[in-house]
Amino acid sequence: MSFKILKLSVGILLSVLTVKAQTAVTAPPDNSAYILTPKAGPAPRINGPKIFGVRPGHPIVFTMPVTGIHPLKFSAMGLPAGVKLDAVTGRLSGSVNKTGTYNLVLIAKNSAGNDKRNFRLIVGEEIALTPPMGWNSWNIYASSVTQDLLLANAKAMVGSGLIDHGWSYMNIDDVWQGERGGPLHAIQPNPATFPDMQQASNEIHNMGLKIGIYSTPWTESYAHHVGGSSNNPEGTFVKTPVVIPRNKKLMPYAIGQYQFVDNDVKQWVEWNIDYLKYDWNPIEMPETKKMFEALRNSGRDIVYSLSNSTPFASIGDLSTVSNAWRTGGDIRDSWPSLKSRIFTQDKWAPYEKPGHWNDPDMMIVGYVGWGNDPRPTNLTPDEQYTHVSAWCLMSVPLLLGCDMTKLDEFTLSLLTNDEVLAVNQDAAGKQATVISKQGDNGVMAKTMEDGTIAAGLFNLGDNGKQQVTLTWADMQLSGKYIVRDLWRQKDLGAFDGEFKTDVNQHGVVMVSLRKVK
Repeated sequence: MSFKILKLSVGILLSVLTVKAQTAVTAPPDNSAYILTPKAGPAPRINGPKIFGVRPGHPIVFTMPVTGIHPLKFSAMGLPAGVKLDAVTGRLSGSVNKTGTYNLVLIAKNSAGNDKRNFRLIVGEEIALTPPMGWNSWNIYASSVTQDLLLANAKAMVGSGLIDHGWSYMNIDDVWQGERGGPLHAIQPNPATFPDMQQASNEIHNMGLKIGIYSTPWTESYAHHVGGSSNNPEGTFVKTPVVIPRNKKLMPYAIGQYQFVDNDVKQWVEWNIDYLKYDWNPIEMPETKKMFEALRNSGRDIVYSLSNSTPFASIGDLSTVSNAWRTGGDIRDSWPSLKSRIFTQDKWAPYEKPGHWNDPDMMIVGYVGWGNDPRPTNLTPDEQYTHVSAWCLMSVPLLLGCDMTKLDEFTLSLLTNDEVLAVNQDAAGKQATVISKQGDNGVMAKTMEDGTIAAGLFNLGDNGKQQVTLTWADMQLSGKYIVRDLWRQKDLGAFDGEFKTDVNQHGVVMVSLRKVK
């Protein structure tokens, strides 16, 4: 063999080994042994919220989440005048002018059976009566998001069946913005990455999903794109030079003299936008209220989420003019980042109620990467159970940050457990708080609308498996209660006074308690 051929052969071998090594690093681990969620059966099961809010005269945008074999046939009893339910898609539409509570019965049928659910349509000032469930582009794509990637993930939301469990929002984060212009003199999408925002919105709504968008009251977003204000009356975007004093990046952002809130909101309504992430710091009342009023008077219900690091000193006022607010900085897929958000949210609990939600940030399960390092999450399976359980117990927005075209069976099992998700979507809208704690072990619990107790027994420490106790006295309970393992969807028996269980390191056991009759 000649030296040239040998060199070529070695090169090919090294290339193959490199590809295999990269594949080994980025391929999702086989976590199938950790799956706890039972598979959905063939008969229909109506999932998701039991309550939905809409403002008077505004369009209703709601798709019934139903598992079971297809085709399904949908119907409803008690629909008010002006509202209809599509028998094939299960989508509620129309509008109601008169305020009040309308008690409906939703029905789903297929060849294996049928299911019914009482459902309250509440027409009034409050929207987002349960925490939003959906997806946001940042934790996977960051500044690389495009219209094609958005639509690919929307199709995966439907194709994976997540839509059947209540997941609905497809939210675009920063970097969609191009220049200000168009008939409304509003921010237009970057034609290279989002060539037709109206088409993207139409496609997403035709799938039974909703669409969200990102903006800021600054002249410039965190990712250096046009914001909602300007220092010139034309709204021409002038990128701020980045100053680096002493090797530290300084972000000299500011709110401009000329604001274009009404222009941008009118554009979002024209595109049928359903959700706004409004991002700046410090979050203050004048800008917050100005956007709230523009959204409220727009003729469309747009969920209004504040980001980031909402000042706690102002939350009493800010919570009245927003639907959600970030309680801290950006999350990462690491145990320290996640752990810091588990037993630390109680002070925010008094401000949470239906329509107004604390937000410890987006989710970090599945395939993440922030635009430059796509990979499976660094969280262990137990840490992922802790993540989903805590977010559901605290009734916070569930916004996935992963590549949904790469969902594996384990990740799907985390996101499709309807008994766990029901704790998040409970109509009472209460945040679970810490009722007992010893070191890194503790219990969070809350009372659900039907009187049952939902609780998580957490082991956040680094000392292996630990026994954690749920004590009735900590919840002012007495007597016998049936304890149900929510992840396994299985009753564990009747207990009196306390429930003890071993919990894996960085893990959780999530249960419900119902009184023995």
